[in-house]
Amino acid sequence: MKDLKHFDIEQNFIFWCTNCNVPLLDDECGVCHEKGAQIDLTQPGDVRFASPHEHSIIDELILQSFGASPLSGKLILLNKIPGEDKTDEIIVDGIRFGVLRFDMQELAFRLDLMLEGAQALIDSGILKKLVRISSKGGHLSGKTIDGGEILESTDDIRKGDTILIIARNLGGFGVSYRDSSELKNTGQSIKIRKIDSGKASFNPKNQSLDKVILANAPHMKRLVKDAVNTIRGIANQKEFMDSPVYVSFSGGKDSLTTLDLTRSAVKKPIKVFFANTGIEFPETVEFIRRFCKENNIELIEVEAGNAFWENLPSFGPPAKDFRWCCKVCKLAPINSVMEECTQGGQKCLTIDGKRRYESFARSRIAPKEENPFIPGQVSVFPIRNWRAIEVWLYIFYRRLRYNPLYDMGFERVGCWLCPAELSAEFYRFKELHPELFARWNRYLLEWAKEHGLSQKFIEHGFWRWKSLPPKMVRLAEELEIDTTPEGGDEEFSIVVTGGISPCKTGGYTMEGKVAGLMIGEARNIANMLGDNVFSEDLGVLLIRKNASSVKIFSSGHISVNSPGMDEALSLFENTAKQLIKVKKCTKCGICLKVCPAGAITLEPHILVGKECTRCGKCTEGCVVVKYFDRLLPVILHSLFP
Repeated sequence: MKDLKHFDIEQNFIFWCTNCNVPLLDDECGVCHEKGAQIDLTQPGDVRFASPHEHSIIDELILQSFGASPLSGKLILLNKIPGEDKTDEIIVDGIRFGVLRFDMQELAFRLDLMLEGAQALIDSGILKKLVRISSKGGHLSGKTIDGGEILESTDDIRKGDTILIIARNLGGFGVSYRDSSELKNTGQSIKIRKIDSGKASFNPKNQSLDKVILANAPHMKRLVKDAVNTIRGIANQKEFMDSPVYVSFSGGKDSLTTLDLTRSAVKKPIKVFFANTGIEFPETVEFIRRFCKENNIELIEVEAGNAFWENLPSFGPPAKDFRWCCKVCKLAPINSVMEECTQGGQKCLTIDGKRRYESFARSRIAPKEENPFIPGQVSVFPIRNWRAIEVWLYIFYRRLRYNPLYDMGFERVGCWLCPAELSAEFYRFKELHPELFARWNRYLLEWAKEHGLSQKFIEHGFWRWKSLPPKMVRLAEELEIDTTPEGGDEEFSIVVTGGISPCKTGGYTMEGKVAGLMIGEARNIANMLGDNVFSEDLGVLLIRKNASSVKIFSSGHISVNSPGMDEALSLFENTAKQLIKVKKCTKCGICLKVCPAGAITLEPHILVGKECTRCGKCTEGCVVVKYFDRLLPVILHSLFP
């Protein structure tokens, strides 16, 4: 195994001990010491245990199709893979059984078999939806079979059903083009997906979580030791000796594990910080309060109250690429606590449960970093390299009480109306909290009606994006759903909402509001303004230039901070020019010719790379900026002479 210090996120495999019938994270079983068989996983390989709710869905789907579920009572692992919505590889008894996915057209779960899964079902004696064909040799996978080649079939097959296929010593699966009564007719009858001579069988040996924990104990001990040493080493540094240790606690599995590790690592006081957005699941709020009370942990709960609902009329529904809610409901409360903690230039240490496997944006998390969005806050990420299964093994071993939402079918825990939530989870939320769902759905339908969008636009989750990704564009075409709101895109504009004023953290600030611009467009030209970083969680782009900074939020808010008044005004004006450039770009190509670093591309849209030296030549030669330059300085300087 690779040394944990040289962890590679592309290590997309686990092992399986066939002797003990348990998954392994090292190649050797901690119980019987036998070598495990390697199982390759689709990236990113953030494998986890199936929840009781997910287990029941899988059992029901197999039962509906094949009359019995050999997976009932077995330990099931799920590995998240790319898909339209919730899409997971199913691993059981060391077999890559199939894929559980939420169908965005039918808004229902579907089970797609894999070859090993089909062969294991055949071996288990399944006698439903079974077809035996003649085998004339050659490669059969992917072929369409004529009815004359079918030797026998069960009488429970319907058109479109997934079927098990046997051909002499071959086993596999496919799809039926006809009902059982018509299968042997001349013409296309079945389509073979996959078939070969391989064998797969379910393992009859009993399984238990206790055995899984013991089998992986050596691996987990090393992992925990590294995490505890990371926390302890940084918490004991001189700059943090006299300050408490804060733990960011969202109520999720990762922050729960991080909190427990921190309690083991440090002896100084620990304070738990929870940003209650006002739209948290009731189960999450109750769990956090109860856990901290039962474990005598000081809880700092900062509540956003009705901030979301008060701002909703102005911004409309939040989206994956328009997370104005994070600024309103999270960033402000976090800042209020951190400003108090960092008074007098003191550093504030926060232990955070972010993991690299959660998203592409988090894949390069460092062990420790100063929060660029909250000056003075230093964040430590002790479980950044852990996979979900390792988090759960820790929780189970420590017998920690965890958020009940996980057992109810939620892979992640966040706000109940979060656009980042999967549609599968959104409809599960509907089952659990019909009154909350009704309130949000009623708003969405009214908003859609005002913008000339259909009810199906809401039902199929298109509201969760401002700019639809390719997979949703294809889905809209298949469902024939119009996704263009009446009135077209919002007209581009920049308005000054707050004049230049002293800032209590130092220097001067200036505030503004930009309309008709997506945060992704701002990111495309951020390198022209300065060094930059984007927080997907908070929906904020931070740009630094010398001692000045610009924050551009998904909500459209702009905040400029500079040492002096004139600098704040100049930076705001330059920011406005660059945003105009990206929004109104005519692709004339002048900037390409004058850029000495070759940092600019125009297709499919203007993009400025990190090679940019910020020489300003592209701005000087830009026709768009030159045109708008006649008005912007007049407006700004008339407001702030």
